[in-house]
Amino acid sequence: MIFELLTLFPAMSTSPFADSILGKAVDKGLIDICAHNLRDWAEGRHQVTDDTPYGGGDGMVLKPEPVARALDELRSRGPRPRVLLMTPQGVPFRQQQAQQLAKEERLIFVCGRYEGFDERIRTMVDDEFSLGDFVLTGGELAAMVMIDAVARLVPGVLGSSGSAVSDSHADGLLEHPHYTRPALYRDMAVPEVLLSGNHGAIASWRRREQLRRTLQRRPDLLEGAELSKQDRRWLEELREELTGGGL
Repeated sequence: MIFELLTLFPAMSTSPFADSILGKAVDKGLIDICAHNLRDWAEGRHQVTDDTPYGGGDGMVLKPEPVARALDELRSRGPRPRVLLMTPQGVPFRQQQAQQLAKEERLIFVCGRYEGFDERIRTMVDDEFSLGDFVLTGGELAAMVMIDAVARLVPGVLGSSGSAVSDSHADGLLEHPHYTRPALYRDMAVPEVLLSGNHGAIASWRRREQLRRTLQRRPDLLEGAELSKQDRRWLEELREELTGGGL
């Protein structure tokens, strides 16, 4: 899978993808990540990519011409890309979007800077995404977070094929708690069921703990989650427990 950033600061993306899981995935040829300098498509000796806003106001606005020329050329290279614009006004990025984007062959991330970008740039992209209700100095960090979230879903990138399946949000719920050795640490013991070797009981415990954690921390997620009859019975029990505990 190919990931490309269109940015004024291509060097920003070098280090985050050089090590660990994604670095190994690049070395294996499972994914390719590159950054294009938007100034390469700007005209004039000074390669100007921004200008003052019409109507007045603070800051500088990204010009439409360099972005249009860049996307025209990049679209003509290789597989057809899906072009994404990083903006606080975009659709909130969620795990479900990561799963859908992981099916694409090629993604191009357009990273804005300064006060913003010319409104006509919105017509040049396929989707607009936001990481949340806050503003960054540019779209590069948001793009890199999205690349990390999507790339780890590409087959072969993670060491275990089941790792991504059980992640928080993968099935609409938060993930169950995890434990490892030692079995007892500072008077805190690992739940006995995890030491039992009973895989059915372990699976039931993990699902129930998923529901408990989601109910406690993100009850809003339960509205859109696919729940079985057993899930709903457990939820009723958990609500009674939490109410009885004063939570």
